[in-house]
Amino acid sequence: MSTAKPAYAAPLKNPTVYVIVAAALIISAAMGIRQTFGLFIGPFSYDRGLPVTLVAFAIALHNLVWGFAQPFAGAAADRYGAAPVVAFGATTFAAGLALAAGSPSAIALIAGLGLLVGIGVSCTTFGVVLTAVGRAAMPEQRSMAMGIASAGGSLGQVLMVPFAQLVRETSGISTSLYALAFLMLVAAPFGILLDRRREVGAPHVAASTAAATVPPLRETLAHAMRHRGYRLLTLGFFTCGFQLAFIATHLPGYLTLCHMPMGLGATALALIGLFNMAGSWACGWLGGRFRQQHVLGWLYLIRGATIAAFFLLPKSTVSVVLFAAVMGLTWLGTVPLTSGLIAKVFGTRHLGTLFGVVFLSHQLGSFLGAWLGGYVFDATGSYTLIWAATALAGLFAALLHFPINDTVHAPVEPARA
Repeated sequence: MSTAKPAYAAPLKNPTVYVIVAAALIISAAMGIRQTFGLFIGPFSYDRGLPVTLVAFAIALHNLVWGFAQPFAGAAADRYGAAPVVAFGATTFAAGLALAAGSPSAIALIAGLGLLVGIGVSCTTFGVVLTAVGRAAMPEQRSMAMGIASAGGSLGQVLMVPFAQLVRETSGISTSLYALAFLMLVAAPFGILLDRRREVGAPHVAASTAAATVPPLRETLAHAMRHRGYRLLTLGFFTCGFQLAFIATHLPGYLTLCHMPMGLGATALALIGLFNMAGSWACGWLGGRFRQQHVLGWLYLIRGATIAAFFLLPKSTVSVVLFAAVMGLTWLGTVPLTSGLIAKVFGTRHLGTLFGVVFLSHQLGSFLGAWLGGYVFDATGSYTLIWAATALAGLFAALLHFPINDTVHAPVEPARA
């Protein structure tokens, strides 16, 4: 095991620390805001007369747009740096929220929460922000650094959900969405710090590039598509998106159907964010000590079993809290493990693009999870079928991850001083 001092424990003057902190703040804003969307399904339906299926479709669409935009956002960050991409994304994200807030029409809702928010999220989350952390950290500390950034990013989910709930109850849907748009704009300037390591370490990066030939993007993509482990990782990440989007979007409504106390849905989403802070850090730590694909396999098994138990057992406030806690521990820990595994096998030069392609699969799953939840409920009056599918998906993902081969297929990166 390496005896080098971990990047997260380095002195504050270390540029890597600034990158991790900035990444955590940006992810907090973006992921925290999108985690509130489930709170607006009922109000949009009751107050504005929009069908649940339509609202669920708008939320699902942003996941789909996010997925298709992610490879392009990652490629742009690979080439131009993270700062301009984050600035563009934060502005687009805020514009989407404002459009949904300012107009009661279905078209505005779909264009705002669906199209613009999807583009904005692709530029302000994992494919752009975490890859900047991956480049800043030393290879032996990369998994931990990504885990810390993801854990810090969960703070937004803890704070944004109750904040949005409070503003919505006191001032209405529009004011709540405008407030979230403002917070997204406040986070944009932190993108400048994501490129700090690149600027400070430019001479070292040039020397490293001269010492190790990095294959061009087209060659790297072609090789990745032929790599069995990359294909399995891509298929498995679909499951993650399906599970998380269904729960984040429909858990509040499901708890209402179960006659749970008002506000328990918002509390559950906030608890998921709180425990995700510990879960993301733990997954980053485990990924630095065990094979990342094995950690992913066990994570999916635990998540699937938890979903099945929650659905089958009687509902109570205690069971909801326990479910939220376990789901939080397994929530976004998949991200540092997945991106870290890609970096291990293929290197970091094209990490934004390679992760973006895998993340597209995640978002296809997210679209189906959010949209099918609303469709199945409108068609059957129950969430039973979708809960069963969500639980079984955990077993499917685990079986895909355990056999992944993590042999390095890229030039070995020299350790940074």
